[in-house]
Amino acid sequence: MSYSAVIKVKENPDIIFKAFQTEAKNLKTERSGYTIKKLKDCVEFHINAQDSVALRATLNSITKLFTVYEKIDSINKK
Repeated sequence: MSYSAVIKVKENPDIIFKAFQTEAKNLKTERSGYTIKKLKDCVEFHINAQDSVALRATLNSITKLFTVYEKIDSINKK
């Protein structure tokens, strides 16, 4: 069975796109991967996986990087 998911991020699309552009290549495996697309007002992540475990692992990797971005952003705002 194959799985796919789309995540849209609407905050700071330029920064998010730059931060994840190189990571998209690094997180690709035989079982899953994602592409990133910058649109006018958001960034879209298109995730494809061969199984649910691989999908979850890719989602976890992406959301961990979101967490790092949020923490750095909150420090910079202080």
